[in-house]
Amino acid sequence: MEETISNELLKILCCPETHQGLSLVQDSNIEKLNELQSCGKLTHRNGKAVNYRLSGALLREDGKVLYPIREGFPVMLIEESISGEILEN
Repeated sequence: MEETISNELLKILCCPETHQGLSLVQDSNIEKLNELQSCGKLTHRNGKAVNYRLSGALLREDGKVLYPIREGFPVMLIEESISGEILEN
């Protein structure tokens, strides 16, 4: 996967909930997330299923929250974030 967010944009983006910094999730983890999504096992923190493939994701500094990148655009809505714990499994 090619880089989905410019470094300049990444420097100014922060978690809307805690204002912590964000970093890009590695491509190998995006593949895992998309596998879970295709099986219906990837959900937003609000409990609703993620119904699209991720082109990338941003991980909050504390590792607890992911913000999906959809078609190259970061989805910075708290209710559409994903638990970062999914990467630990």
